[in-house]
Amino acid sequence: MVDSRGALAQDGRRAERLELRVPTTPTQLPAVRAMAGDLAMRMDYDLDAVEDLRLAVDEACATLSAIVSDDRRLTVVFETTRQGLHIDAWVPTTEGTDVPRDGFGWAVLHTLVDKVEAGPATQATVPAGDGGTSPVAVISMDKYLPGQHPDKQLGDSGQNVSVVR
Repeated sequence: MVDSRGALAQDGRRAERLELRVPTTPTQLPAVRAMAGDLAMRMDYDLDAVEDLRLAVDEACATLSAIVSDDRRLTVVFETTRQGLHIDAWVPTTEGTDVPRDGFGWAVLHTLVDKVEAGPATQATVPAGDGGTSPVAVISMDKYLPGQHPDKQLGDSGQNVSVVR
């Protein structure tokens, strides 16, 4: 589902939002990876960034598939903004289940995207959730377009800017 009527993005424009719900079977996860790659290409990311996003989405989906409760669906929400692509992936879990943040997979995620966070949440706090209190595990990722990283923009706090006279 594509939703362009959502809340305003940080840049004042409406973010376009695409939601995918797929079974957590190995045969269905490539569709999510393909969607990430297609969106990245349409947003004019370079080929390396497109592949980084595909791999990051694949790793996030594989991580979540390992902790999903029962045979439930994986939900992935892609939001495109002027700054880049934001991705929230989540699965229903049992109470107390957390996203593993140690090991090679987590290190891979940190190198492929600009920002990644993970942890337990509820259906009420995740995008495309049903508003209930059922537990979920979520991985959120951001991949910024060149020159759009908020921490690296000219004049942000923490940067020294000199002007030659």
